Amino acid sequence: MGINGNKRQVITNKGWFLILCCLLLSFAAQAQSSTGNLGQFDRRTLHYGIQVGYTQSKFDLNYSEDDSLRQTLQGVTSYYAPGFHIAVIGDLRLGNWFNLRLLPGVTLVTRTVAYSWEESYRETHRLAERSRNVESVYGDIPLELKFRAVRWNDFRPYLTAGVSYGFDFASLRKNRNQTNQAIIRLQPNDFRYTMGVGFDVFLRYVKFAIEFKMAFGLTDLKVQDPDIYIRSFDNLKSRTFMLSFTFEG
Repeated sequence: MGINGNKRQVITNKGWFLILCCLLLSFAAQAQSSTGNLGQFDRRTLHYGIQVGYTQSKFDLNYSEDDSLRQTLQGVTSYYAPGFHIAVIGDLRLGNWFNLRLLPGVTLVTRTVAYSWEESYRETHRLAERSRNVESVYGDIPLELKFRAVRWNDFRPYLTAGVSYGFDFASLRKNRNQTNQAIIRLQPNDFRYTMGVGFDVFLRYVKFAIEFKMAFGLTDLKVQDPDIYIRSFDNLKSRTFMLSFTFEG
């Protein structure tokens, strides 16, 4: 009975050992599946990438308080217009959850300003323009803090917040068009704050991300001009929506 008891005890111990091994293997497999592609990518201190995207931009503006203008113009509005941007990414790891990102790049934007003239003014000024487009080519230097959530398999959502400086290379501060009419001229320097949300997708060789971001201008871009198309609003600030695709390696 003693020998048989010892045998049963050995068999029991082996059984528990096998069960424990199976559990460990199961946990290991689950951990591997949760890590997925590029398991150590987010542990890099520094990495680089490229970002391309589609933009929609407009002005935040205030209708002029000038009473004489209000007799001529019912209102002025800005509408979103499409654009494009491209940037390079420098990403510095600050810890398990935060990264600091520098994204110098170029953004091509168009903003539309629409005018609602009084009926009497339209009758006497039949060539009055109902809208004007303002085009800009910005060299941007955004600095953002990226907060990364818990990774799930090959996906990881994140939030961003930061500031950005832009210089408008197409600024028309001293130019007029071919008909000698004043153009809506802008200050070349623009400071903005940004907020975004996105998710990383870990592919086999690169990390791909889709990101939605808004940039809100802090600088009044208006250049004072006696032309009625410029006097119709008191200030101009930029607003841009970005849909971006990033590739990091």
